[in-house]
Amino acid sequence: MKLLKRLGLTLLLLSAVILVGLMIWEPLTSEGVEPPPERSYEARIVRDEFGVPHIFGKTDADVAYGVAYAHAEDDFATLQEVSAMSRGRLATLNGADGAAIDYVAALLDVAGTVARKYDDLPEDVRLLLDGYASGLNAYAEEHPDEVELSNLFPVNGKDIARGFVLRSPFFFGLNGPIQALVENKDLPREGGPVLAGPIEEKSIHPLSDDKVITPVGPDPDENGSNAYAVAPERSSDNRTRLISNSHQPLRGNVAWYELVVHSEEGWDFAGANFPGSPFPFLGHNKYLGWTNTVNRPDLIDIYKLIVNQTRSQYQFDGAWEPLQKKRVWLKIKFGPLVIPYPQTVYRSIHGPVILNDSGAFAIRYAGMDQLDMLTQYFRINKARNFEEWQAAMAGQGVPATNFVYADAKGNIGLFYNAMFPDRAPGFDWRTVLPGDTSKAVWQQTLPFSRVPALINPDSGYVMNANNTPYTAAGPGDELSPDNYSPLMGIENDETNRSLRSIVLFEEAIANSGKIGEAEIRRIKYDTGYEQAGYAKDWMDRIAALELDQDSDLQKAQALLASWDWDLDGEGAADALALMVLRPANKAHYQRGEIPDAREILQETVDHLNQYFDRIDPPMKEVLRLRQGEVDLPLDGGNDTIRASTLWDVDDDGRLSVRHGDSFIMFVEWDTDGKVNSRSIQPFGAATTRPDSPHYTDQMQLFVDHKLKPVHFDPEDLEQHKASEKVVGTAR
Repeated sequence: MKLLKRLGLTLLLLSAVILVGLMIWEPLTSEGVEPPPERSYEARIVRDEFGVPHIFGKTDADVAYGVAYAHAEDDFATLQEVSAMSRGRLATLNGADGAAIDYVAALLDVAGTVARKYDDLPEDVRLLLDGYASGLNAYAEEHPDEVELSNLFPVNGKDIARGFVLRSPFFFGLNGPIQALVENKDLPREGGPVLAGPIEEKSIHPLSDDKVITPVGPDPDENGSNAYAVAPERSSDNRTRLISNSHQPLRGNVAWYELVVHSEEGWDFAGANFPGSPFPFLGHNKYLGWTNTVNRPDLIDIYKLIVNQTRSQYQFDGAWEPLQKKRVWLKIKFGPLVIPYPQTVYRSIHGPVILNDSGAFAIRYAGMDQLDMLTQYFRINKARNFEEWQAAMAGQGVPATNFVYADAKGNIGLFYNAMFPDRAPGFDWRTVLPGDTSKAVWQQTLPFSRVPALINPDSGYVMNANNTPYTAAGPGDELSPDNYSPLMGIENDETNRSLRSIVLFEEAIANSGKIGEAEIRRIKYDTGYEQAGYAKDWMDRIAALELDQDSDLQKAQALLASWDWDLDGEGAADALALMVLRPANKAHYQRGEIPDAREILQETVDHLNQYFDRIDPPMKEVLRLRQGEVDLPLDGGNDTIRASTLWDVDDDGRLSVRHGDSFIMFVEWDTDGKVNSRSIQPFGAATTRPDSPHYTDQMQLFVDHKLKPVHFDPEDLEQHKASEKVVGTAR
């Protein structure tokens, strides 16, 4: 009996030791990170009446330090999430939901890319990254009670670079094929329709000897944006205009953060970045500006490898090559415990490899194993004219995204920017490629001179709304598909926003020959649908349904037949149309299967009846912009120019928008070349700080289609200064 008691006590103690070990081992065994080199920094953070930070510094690195510190004051929680993600510790911070991202980071060898390429970055770029990392470290050290994960800080410049390497390919859809290969499902492809059929079989199997962890990334259905530029000769007041209208999540690690920077080294810029970036991704300086929209050319190739029985080697050019194999441990938080979870990642000459029961599949994608995006973004921030800007773009670091450009000299342009693989003819690049020959493995990308670009067209305007570059400036001024190789995989998609934008621009030109301030505002806040394309086809499907007489479905069908094709919130059918169109657009944008029209109509009718006791509630009672205690009505819908793209269904059945119109900026250069800009955010500068006056202070302006001034000129800022502080190390 004593022995049993002793054994029981021993087991109890052993269990306690294991539990304590699982609570403390992860931060103790996490990869050690050297802090950035010790340097002196000093930045002045001036906030305007809306809390937007204007950061001043002697050097660019000083400013980057201030960018990080100011952003941490407003949203340290998200910056920590990005930092954990870059370190492969997101699952330790967020639990199982973060494990997929940590797996993808290991699969893509994000850390290896940075280790190989970081020292090749120009010195000023590395100084910028170190300055930004030092700003984050300083905030964390001064606010230890806000740090949510042990041993996360300090971070260094390489950590900041890792975040870029990990997130960049998600914007052109790399998460799609990764998830499909892990789950052994149909392969979605960018630049064209989904491949017919599965890889070989439909069932989902574990990855090798590991359990499946499905990687996730930005949903392709969540990508969006509108971008417009109008030349002075087309403007009613001879001004050059640039409209930035990005559609991003309203919260999280790819939500926009507005800022203005001023360095004595010549970096002056107003715009917005994502958490984890030392510089704005879009906006303007004194001389020029640009904005971005997501594009989706075919920049991803999949290869099937011929492997031996043990899956340890693969054939390549007549020889057997070793399949690289690495064991990684995902550190997943479960309550107070952190559980080590094993995964194996593989790599071949082609790139990352995923094994499933159908075989071994390698992935090759644009921008793989490079950091040049960091240099390109910083160089275009500091460009002083169109020539310098194009020279920086020619560095080709940003793997994919459209750039719509305008400048003080009156130049405008659309650049369908992408790192197009230099593919050899003779292969069907839209299918799974043979992995046993180097002839199918491209080694370089096409030069920037091959990128589709439309510069200063006779129409006097350019636009993009996530559509093909062959529609960009109206009839008679478009690029010709005949001038570009089909091997480039350029998309031919149209969106309602692209169709609608061209119609509205051409109507304005037909009416007066000019596109002024009033016309561009009317276009930007338009909530209409063109009766064309997928929207018309979908509504025709609903109209053709054979439904029981006097049923709610038939009443809904009749109500939709009377809809005015506008989601301005004024029509009786708007709420119904808003909700039934959402699945149709998702299928269209993802190039997927068209949903069942009857099922969608039934689900929508059931929802409206359950929560509103009618199928025709006012749309603005249904669609809401909500933050904290503020609850406001919203207009627009999925794929309208005024975009309310995605929403959460709250407990009261209302649709709380979480994605759509986000950072909006109107920029103009007058006849003397002087720049002026206005902007708006859906919530405010301090998105995650409920106690801040800037948590919700832009919401009413946002729903009212109004903008606030950007005090880009420091003298103007002095008249609107709300606070000022100096941060940095002792000099």
